[in-house]
Amino acid sequence: MTAQKKRGLGRGLDALFGPTNPTQQSTPMSEMAEVSIADITPNPLQPRRDFDEEALQELATSISELGVIQPITLKRQQDGKYIIISGERRWRASQIAGLETLPAYIRDVDDEDLHAMALVENIQRENLNAIEIALGMQRLVEECGLTQEAMAQKVGKKRSTVSNYMRLLTLPSEVQLALKEGIISMGHAKAIAALDHDLQIKALKRCVKKSLSVRQAEDLARKFSEAPQSATAEEEDYPESYSRLVMELERVLSDNIAIKRTKSGTTRITIECANDKEVEMLVAKLNDIK
Repeated sequence: MTAQKKRGLGRGLDALFGPTNPTQQSTPMSEMAEVSIADITPNPLQPRRDFDEEALQELATSISELGVIQPITLKRQQDGKYIIISGERRWRASQIAGLETLPAYIRDVDDEDLHAMALVENIQRENLNAIEIALGMQRLVEECGLTQEAMAQKVGKKRSTVSNYMRLLTLPSEVQLALKEGIISMGHAKAIAALDHDLQIKALKRCVKKSLSVRQAEDLARKFSEAPQSATAEEEDYPESYSRLVMELERVLSDNIAIKRTKSGTTRITIECANDKEVEMLVAKLNDIK
């Protein structure tokens, strides 16, 4: 899948975090300070769940040599300690590098804005996977009492986009894991989400097995919706040779091949053609093989 240019959220980070250049003057809502690392705790609702250890080590090496170039952003708590709004990777890497203090912007925000800032910062800067974004949005809705509309305005997304993300959380865990691990894209997941629950795992397996594009996944979902029985064509526990046969036939002939073994032991191979044009195309492919 080709990398796409990351699209920013509707609200700029400066509007949420204050100045991001250390040379800029602080605003009444933000002050600069050198804060003891021991007084800083991560946000328990931080949307990013996984931190690449190798990347953290590389960042720690850079910090050891150059220092922390970009201050982190903190919220001061009532006990005088601080909670991270943005910059947990820098905080973790600084600990590895052996630093005792960190430059930080101190912001006076409520819990609602704390969660929103953490989500926006991660979406724009940390390249969260779609499930992490969806979970972050869900927390804003549930724990801050926001409607999807209000939450969409807070993070600068269209309500339809928010709904698409939230819908991912209704998918089976297998589909969510495949999306989280990058095995499928959000486009694939959206296509699968359009199906009834009992067809979603079958669609996932078909997408992965055949390395379907998003367009092909959408076509597959449409086919499964119109003819649910087509989703069971590859379900039976056939010998591996049967699967290899189907894959080879699909590679040179058609994507719509099903194999069925009868009770008597005979095998029937079906090639589905939607119309006469597809029949003609199949004939042309057979002629090319000769």
